[in-house]
Amino acid sequence: MLKICWRWGHRVGAVSAVCTLALLTLGGVASAHVTANPGTAQQGSYTKVSFRVPNERDNASTTQLEVDLPIDHPIASVETRAVPGWTSTVQKTTLAKPITTDDGQVTEAVSKITWTGGRIAPGMFEDFDVSMGPLPTDTSELVFKALQTYDSGEVVRWIDTAPPGAPEPLHPAPVLELTPAGTTPAAAAAVTTTGGAGSPTGTSSTGTWGVALGIVGIVLGAVGVVLGLLNRRSATAG
Repeated sequence: MLKICWRWGHRVGAVSAVCTLALLTLGGVASAHVTANPGTAQQGSYTKVSFRVPNERDNASTTQLEVDLPIDHPIASVETRAVPGWTSTVQKTTLAKPITTDDGQVTEAVSKITWTGGRIAPGMFEDFDVSMGPLPTDTSELVFKALQTYDSGEVVRWIDTAPPGAPEPLHPAPVLELTPAGTTPAAAAAVTTTGGAGSPTGTSSTGTWGVALGIVGIVLGAVGVVLGLLNRRSATAG
Protein backbone atom coordinates (compact mmCIF):
# COMPACT_ATOMS: atom_id res chain seq x y z
CA MET A 1 0.00 0.00 0.00
CA LEU A 2 2.83 2.35 0.89
CA LYS A 3 4.57 1.68 -2.42
CA ILE A 4 1.38 2.25 -4.43
CA CYS A 5 0.63 5.54 -2.65
CA TRP A 6 4.19 6.71 -3.23
CA ARG A 7 3.97 5.93 -6.96
CA TRP A 8 0.64 7.72 -7.31
CA GLY A 9 1.94 10.70 -5.36
CA HIS A 10 5.04 10.85 -7.55
CA ARG A 11 2.99 10.68 -10.77
CA VAL A 12 0.47 13.26 -9.57
CA GLY A 13 3.26 15.62 -8.60
CA ALA A 14 4.91 15.24 -12.00
CA VAL A 15 1.66 15.90 -13.88
CA SER A 16 0.95 18.89 -11.66
CA ALA A 17 4.39 20.33 -12.39
CA VAL A 18 3.87 19.90 -16.15
CA CYS A 19 0.45 21.61 -15.98
CA THR A 20 1.89 24.49 -13.98
CA LEU A 21 4.73 24.94 -16.47
CA ALA A 22 2.28 24.88 -19.40
CA LEU A 23 0.08 27.44 -17.66
CA LEU A 24 3.00 29.79 -17.10
CA THR A 25 4.18 29.34 -20.69
CA LEU A 26 0.75 30.03 -22.20
CA GLY A 27 0.22 32.97 -19.89
CA GLY A 28 3.53 34.47 -21.00
CA VAL A 29 2.62 34.06 -24.67
CA ALA A 30 -0.82 35.58 -24.22
CA SER A 31 0.40 38.63 -22.31
CA ALA A 32 3.33 39.58 -24.54
CA HIS A 33 1.49 40.70 -27.67
CA VAL A 34 1.70 44.11 -29.31
CA THR A 35 -1.83 45.43 -28.74
CA ALA A 36 -4.09 48.36 -29.62
CA ASN A 37 -5.63 50.02 -26.56
CA PRO A 38 -8.47 50.56 -25.97
CA GLY A 39 -9.66 47.62 -28.02
CA THR A 40 -13.00 49.18 -28.99
CA ALA A 41 -14.19 52.47 -30.52
CA GLN A 42 -17.30 53.75 -32.28
CA GLN A 43 -17.62 53.93 -36.04
CA GLY A 44 -17.36 57.48 -37.36
CA SER A 45 -15.69 58.78 -34.19
CA TYR A 46 -12.28 60.23 -33.42
CA THR A 47 -10.20 58.29 -30.92
CA LYS A 48 -6.73 57.83 -29.50
CA VAL A 49 -5.19 54.39 -29.97
CA SER A 50 -2.14 53.39 -27.93
CA PHE A 51 0.01 50.69 -29.46
CA ARG A 52 1.54 48.96 -26.45
CA VAL A 53 4.85 47.26 -27.17
CA PRO A 54 6.33 44.95 -24.51
CA ASN A 55 9.92 43.78 -24.84
CA GLU A 56 9.89 39.97 -24.95
CA ARG A 57 13.61 39.30 -25.02
CA ASP A 58 15.97 39.01 -22.05
CA ASN A 59 19.09 39.84 -24.07
CA ALA A 60 17.92 42.46 -26.60
CA SER A 61 16.14 45.82 -26.71
CA THR A 62 13.36 46.92 -29.06
CA THR A 63 14.63 49.72 -31.30
CA GLN A 64 11.93 50.10 -33.95
CA LEU A 65 8.18 49.73 -34.40
CA GLU A 66 6.31 49.81 -37.71
CA VAL A 67 2.52 49.91 -37.79
CA ASP A 68 0.56 49.54 -41.03
CA LEU A 69 -2.81 51.30 -41.23
CA PRO A 70 -5.45 49.60 -43.42
CA ILE A 71 -5.78 51.41 -46.75
CA ASP A 72 -8.87 49.38 -47.66
CA HIS A 73 -10.54 51.29 -44.80
CA PRO A 74 -8.58 54.58 -44.88
CA ILE A 75 -8.60 57.14 -42.06
CA ALA A 76 -8.60 60.78 -43.11
CA SER A 77 -6.82 62.28 -40.07
CA VAL A 78 -3.89 60.57 -38.30
CA GLU A 79 -1.56 62.28 -35.82
CA THR A 80 1.16 60.85 -33.59
CA ARG A 81 2.02 61.90 -30.04
CA ALA A 82 5.65 62.69 -29.26
CA VAL A 83 7.34 59.87 -27.33
CA PRO A 84 10.55 60.91 -25.51
CA GLY A 85 13.60 59.47 -27.27
CA TRP A 86 11.64 58.30 -30.31
CA THR A 87 11.08 59.81 -33.77
CA SER A 88 7.95 59.01 -35.76
CA THR A 89 7.90 58.93 -39.57
CA VAL A 90 4.59 58.91 -41.44
CA GLN A 91 4.15 57.35 -44.86
CA LYS A 92 1.13 58.23 -47.02
CA THR A 93 -0.51 56.42 -49.93
CA THR A 94 -2.66 57.85 -52.72
CA LEU A 95 -6.20 56.50 -52.43
CA ALA A 96 -7.94 54.80 -55.34
CA LYS A 97 -11.18 56.31 -54.06
CA PRO A 98 -10.94 59.69 -52.25
CA ILE A 99 -12.56 60.15 -48.83
CA THR A 100 -15.24 62.83 -48.58
CA THR A 101 -15.04 64.86 -45.35
CA ASP A 102 -16.50 68.10 -44.00
CA ASP A 103 -13.33 69.84 -45.22
CA GLY A 104 -13.55 68.38 -48.72
CA GLN A 105 -12.05 65.35 -50.42
CA VAL A 106 -8.97 63.57 -49.06
CA THR A 107 -6.94 61.93 -51.81
CA GLU A 108 -4.22 60.31 -49.68
CA ALA A 109 -4.09 58.68 -46.25
CA VAL A 110 -1.48 57.48 -43.79
CA SER A 111 -0.55 53.88 -44.58
CA LYS A 112 2.41 53.36 -42.23
CA ILE A 113 3.95 54.88 -39.10
CA THR A 114 7.49 54.02 -38.07
CA TRP A 115 9.04 54.84 -34.68
CA THR A 116 12.85 54.78 -34.37
CA GLY A 117 15.64 56.18 -32.22
CA GLY A 118 14.51 54.91 -28.83
CA ARG A 119 14.98 51.70 -26.86
CA ILE A 120 12.66 49.42 -24.92
CA ALA A 121 14.85 47.45 -22.55
CA PRO A 122 14.15 43.88 -21.39
CA GLY A 123 11.30 43.77 -18.89
CA MET A 124 9.93 47.14 -20.07
CA PHE A 125 7.18 48.35 -22.42
CA GLU A 126 6.28 51.54 -24.29
CA ASP A 127 3.01 53.09 -25.48
CA PHE A 128 2.89 54.78 -28.89
CA ASP A 129 -0.20 56.99 -29.10
CA VAL A 130 -1.98 57.81 -32.36
CA SER A 131 -5.00 60.10 -32.74
CA MET A 132 -7.19 59.04 -35.66
CA GLY A 133 -10.57 59.66 -37.21
CA PRO A 134 -13.17 59.68 -38.38
CA LEU A 135 -13.12 55.89 -38.05
CA PRO A 136 -14.62 53.92 -40.94
CA THR A 137 -18.31 53.01 -40.89
CA ASP A 138 -18.06 50.17 -43.41
CA THR A 139 -16.23 47.63 -41.24
CA SER A 140 -16.48 46.14 -37.75
CA GLU A 141 -12.74 46.12 -37.09
CA LEU A 142 -9.44 47.66 -38.08
CA VAL A 143 -6.36 45.42 -38.26
CA PHE A 144 -3.01 47.14 -37.69
CA LYS A 145 -0.18 44.86 -38.76
CA ALA A 146 3.00 45.65 -36.83
CA LEU A 147 6.71 44.82 -37.04
CA GLN A 148 8.85 44.90 -33.88
CA THR A 149 12.61 45.13 -34.41
CA TYR A 150 15.28 44.29 -31.81
CA ASP A 151 18.86 45.53 -31.70
CA SER A 152 19.94 41.90 -32.25
CA GLY A 153 18.49 42.15 -35.76
CA GLU A 154 15.44 40.00 -34.98
CA VAL A 155 12.13 41.18 -36.42
CA VAL A 156 8.86 39.90 -34.92
CA ARG A 157 5.93 40.21 -37.33
CA TRP A 158 2.66 40.83 -35.48
CA ILE A 159 0.54 40.34 -38.59
CA ASP A 160 -1.52 37.17 -38.14
CA THR A 161 -5.32 37.07 -38.00
CA ALA A 162 -7.82 34.28 -37.36
CA PRO A 163 -11.56 33.86 -38.01
CA PRO A 164 -13.96 34.14 -35.06
CA GLY A 165 -13.85 31.07 -32.83
CA ALA A 166 -10.46 29.90 -34.14
CA PRO A 167 -7.40 29.61 -31.88
CA GLU A 168 -5.46 32.83 -31.47
CA PRO A 169 -2.42 32.87 -33.79
CA LEU A 170 1.12 32.91 -32.46
CA HIS A 171 1.74 36.52 -33.55
CA PRO A 172 -1.67 38.24 -33.66
CA ALA A 173 -1.98 41.66 -35.26
CA PRO A 174 -3.30 44.52 -33.08
CA VAL A 175 -7.04 44.95 -33.69
CA LEU A 176 -9.46 47.78 -32.97
CA GLU A 177 -13.07 46.59 -32.80
CA LEU A 178 -15.58 49.10 -34.22
CA THR A 179 -19.11 49.33 -32.85
CA PRO A 180 -22.05 51.21 -34.43
CA ALA A 181 -22.35 54.89 -33.55
CA GLY A 182 -24.44 55.44 -30.44
CA THR A 183 -23.56 52.08 -28.90
CA THR A 184 -23.67 52.22 -25.11
CA PRO A 185 -20.47 51.46 -23.14
CA ALA A 186 -22.04 48.23 -21.81
CA ALA A 187 -22.86 47.02 -25.32
CA ALA A 188 -19.40 47.92 -26.56
CA ALA A 189 -17.86 45.99 -23.67
CA ALA A 190 -19.99 42.97 -24.56
CA VAL A 191 -18.75 43.10 -28.17
CA THR A 192 -15.15 43.30 -26.98
CA THR A 193 -15.59 40.44 -24.52
CA THR A 194 -16.99 38.10 -27.16
CA GLY A 195 -14.04 39.16 -29.28
CA GLY A 196 -13.30 39.28 -32.98
CA ALA A 197 -10.42 37.74 -34.85
CA GLY A 198 -7.19 38.62 -33.13
CA SER A 199 -8.94 40.85 -30.62
CA PRO A 200 -6.49 41.80 -27.83
CA THR A 201 -9.27 41.70 -25.27
CA GLY A 202 -11.37 38.90 -26.73
CA THR A 203 -11.52 35.40 -25.28
CA SER A 204 -9.07 33.09 -27.03
CA SER A 205 -8.52 29.36 -26.89
CA THR A 206 -5.12 30.07 -25.36
CA GLY A 207 -6.76 31.80 -22.42
CA THR A 208 -9.31 28.99 -22.06
CA TRP A 209 -6.59 26.37 -22.00
CA GLY A 210 -4.69 28.42 -19.43
CA VAL A 211 -7.68 28.46 -17.09
CA ALA A 212 -8.30 24.74 -17.61
CA LEU A 213 -4.69 23.84 -16.93
CA GLY A 214 -4.68 26.03 -13.85
CA ILE A 215 -7.70 24.19 -12.42
CA VAL A 216 -6.18 20.80 -13.23
CA GLY A 217 -2.91 21.80 -11.60
CA ILE A 218 -4.64 22.94 -8.41
CA VAL A 219 -6.69 19.73 -8.17
CA LEU A 220 -3.71 17.48 -8.81
CA GLY A 221 -1.62 19.44 -6.35
CA ALA A 222 -4.26 18.91 -3.66
CA VAL A 223 -4.38 15.18 -4.44
CA GLY A 224 -0.61 15.02 -4.17
CA VAL A 225 -0.71 16.64 -0.72
CA VAL A 226 -3.33 14.12 0.47
CA LEU A 227 -1.32 11.17 -0.85
CA GLY A 228 1.79 12.57 0.78
CA LEU A 229 0.04 12.67 4.15
CA LEU A 230 -1.16 9.09 3.66
CA ASN A 231 2.41 8.03 2.91
CA ARG A 232 3.65 9.59 6.14
CA ARG A 233 0.90 7.98 8.19
CA SER A 234 1.57 4.59 6.63
CA ALA A 235 5.28 4.94 7.30
CA THR A 236 4.64 5.92 10.93
CA ALA A 237 2.21 3.04 11.45
CA GLY A 238 4.72 0.64 9.96
